[in-house]
Amino acid sequence: MRPTLRTGTLRTALAVVTAGITLTACGSGDGNGGGDGGGGSDAATATSAEDFGGMDALIEAAQEEGVLNVIALPPDWANYGEMLETFSEKYDIEINSASPDGSSQDELNAVTSQRGQDRAPDVLDLGTAFARQAQAQDLLAPYQVETWEEIPEGQKDPDGYWYNDYGGYISIGCNASVIAECPTSFEALLDPQYAGQVALNGNPTQAAAAFAGVWAASLANGGDLDDIGPGIDFFAQVKEIGNFNPVEITPATIQSGETPLAIDWDYLNAGLTDTLAEQGVEWQVNVPSDGLFGGYYSQAISAFAPHPAAARLWQEFLYSDEGQNIWLAGGARPVRLPSMQEAGTADEESLSALPPVEGTAEFPTQEQETAAQQVVAERWNAEISG
Repeated sequence: MRPTLRTGTLRTALAVVTAGITLTACGSGDGNGGGDGGGGSDAATATSAEDFGGMDALIEAAQEEGVLNVIALPPDWANYGEMLETFSEKYDIEINSASPDGSSQDELNAVTSQRGQDRAPDVLDLGTAFARQAQAQDLLAPYQVETWEEIPEGQKDPDGYWYNDYGGYISIGCNASVIAECPTSFEALLDPQYAGQVALNGNPTQAAAAFAGVWAASLANGGDLDDIGPGIDFFAQVKEIGNFNPVEITPATIQSGETPLAIDWDYLNAGLTDTLAEQGVEWQVNVPSDGLFGGYYSQAISAFAPHPAAARLWQEFLYSDEGQNIWLAGGARPVRLPSMQEAGTADEESLSALPPVEGTAEFPTQEQETAAQQVVAERWNAEISG
C-alpha cells in the first residue's frame, strides 16, 4: 500500500527485498554523511556527476562505498523490486531496504532519528508535499541528474532538492469475482451494495496515496484544488452509511477479499491484475469519471546520507531511460515519459498497457497542498478514523 503509505499495494506499490537485496536493521557508525567522491570531490556536496569528474568517476566512488540504504519501497510498488535488483546487479552495490511498507512521514522520521548512523536512509521516495516539507527542514541535499533538462518545469525544485519521479491517477480497484457491479465513479461508492467494502491506501494524514484519494473525492463532489473539504465530507458519508472499510489496503487484504474495493493509484491497482488472476480473482481497475486526480511521487537525497556517492548514482539510474522504463513496466508514468516518447526510447508495450484516462488532470501548487494537508490533519482522524 505505500501510502505515503506505501504500505503495501503495488510497490507489495510502490519495495523491496528481492534476490540480491538485503534488509538491514542494525549498525551505527561515524555516519558523517561524507566520503571521497572521486576526483578530490566530497560526494556529500556533489550537485552533479560533473563534480565527481563524470559518470565513470561517480560509479567508481559509489562502488567503493558498496552499499545503498533505501526506505519505504515495497518490491511490487511501481516495479521497485526489479528496479532495486537491476541497480544492485548492474553496479555490484548491496541494497539495504528498511520498512518497505512505511509512509513518507516514516521516511522523514528515519532521516532525523537515524542521523549519524550507518543504517540511515541515503535516498527518499516521497509524496511531493512531504518532499517540500523535508526541504524546508533542511533534510535534503541538492543534486541534478544528467537528464535534468528532460524533467518538466514545475515537477522539480529549481535547485535540485527534489524532483518528481513517477505518477499516475487515483483509481478504483474492484474484485469482480465477488462484486457484481464494479463502480466507475465516486458517486457509485455510496450504493448500499458496497457495504463495508470501500478502503483507502493508508491514512491520508500520513499516506500520499490516501491523501490523493480524498482529494479526488473532493473533485467529484464540488470541491477543487483549493478545497479538499468535500472529500472529507464524502468519506464521512461513506462511513455513516456503512460502506467505509478502515482496513488499509495491501496485496494480502486484496487477495483475501478483505478489501474488495481499493482506492489507490492506477499503477498500483493495475499492477495486481496478473497476480490476482493467477489466484482466480478478476480484478478490474477504473479511473473514476467524476474525480480525475493525478499526482507524482518525488525523489530526494538525504543531506545526511551515509553513502552519498551511491545515493547520487541511484538517482542517475532512476532517471536514465533504463530506470524510467522499469517504472513504466510497473504501470507508472515516469516523469521523463514525454521526452522519451519523442525520442522513441519509451517501451511501447508497457506504454500501451497503461489504464485509459479521459480528460486532463490539474496538479496542485505547493500552497494548495499545504492548505489541504492542514485541513486533512485537522478533520480526518476526528471525523473518519475516530
